[in-house]
Amino acid sequence: MLYREAGQFKTSYDADQQIFPIVQDRVFVIAVVLAAFLVVPLFASQYLYTEILIPFLILSLAAVGLNILVGYCGQVSLGTGGFMAVGAYAAYNLWLRVPEVNNLVVVFLFGGVMSAAVGILFGIPSLRIKGFYLAVATLASQFFLDWLFARVKWLTNYTPSGSVAVGETSVFGWKIDTPVERYLFVLAFVVVATLVAKNLVRGHIGRSWMAIRDMDIAAEIIGFRPLRTKLSAFAVSSFFIGIAGAMWAFLRLGAWEPLAFDINRSFQLLFMVIIGGLGSLLGSFLGAAFIILVPIVLNQLPGWLGIKMSVALIGHLEFMVFGAMIVFFLIVEPHGLARLWAVAKEKLRLWPFPH
Repeated sequence: MLYREAGQFKTSYDADQQIFPIVQDRVFVIAVVLAAFLVVPLFASQYLYTEILIPFLILSLAAVGLNILVGYCGQVSLGTGGFMAVGAYAAYNLWLRVPEVNNLVVVFLFGGVMSAAVGILFGIPSLRIKGFYLAVATLASQFFLDWLFARVKWLTNYTPSGSVAVGETSVFGWKIDTPVERYLFVLAFVVVATLVAKNLVRGHIGRSWMAIRDMDIAAEIIGFRPLRTKLSAFAVSSFFIGIAGAMWAFLRLGAWEPLAFDINRSFQLLFMVIIGGLGSLLGSFLGAAFIILVPIVLNQLPGWLGIKMSVALIGHLEFMVFGAMIVFFLIVEPHGLARLWAVAKEKLRLWPFPH
């Protein structure tokens, strides 16, 4: 009999499988993915695509990348918006200057690779500093990258305003013009990227990240190399974030300027990871849903209740209530929405079998 004392299983795989049927989890995930591909396109409106579904998927991918760095490796980063900008502008320059490569898959992967290279460069300080000091160092990378894309005119093709725009986009000859086509393409990309991230965090490299996160000195003693482990986390995290930045620029905005990836974007993604749950890929999606949906609901709530308010007052109340909800939620459940989901599943499965 195979025993394990940590994680989901407490006694043996065979015994706990009766209480925690993992097969059901996989079936549920597959059902959700199939519904997203097959059912949503039948009913979704253009507003739902452009303002909710596409932003949710892209920011979820960026949150997955940030969670790899912060949640799994324990390296705090406040430069996520800058790394998204690297992916966006790298993809834009490849698309612009090499017109033969008119394929979004190649363009996005190039943006991810360039973002990974920049992430490794700014991840070097993590070998000497950590915690609050590392957060300040990555914050400096955000400001440097903001300055770079605003001042180096070649990166924006010498446009006077600094804003850039993309035209017709295609994937292997398939033009992506309508919202539903963009949604399906983004969904396919995010599903594949999440599967890759899931296999990474469950493998040897993921275990090395978590060892460094939990106790870096002990991890080094037992054979993990901090240099390779931390830089690999920065590289993989920035790769996913760079792809998300390119997708945000090409498929969400279409035209953008450096302010589209400023410090507010970095804080938004960090809130997603914290609210969703550190060290949880599911938490990245739950946190993204929370950050995107709650402000929309708060903005529409006075109208639903028949309360007349000015647009300015609704905007101020939205920020106040949203901030209060974040603080309250973090006090009630500091481990995030992913932990609440896990507790709910356990209670539902144990309910027919009381002890």
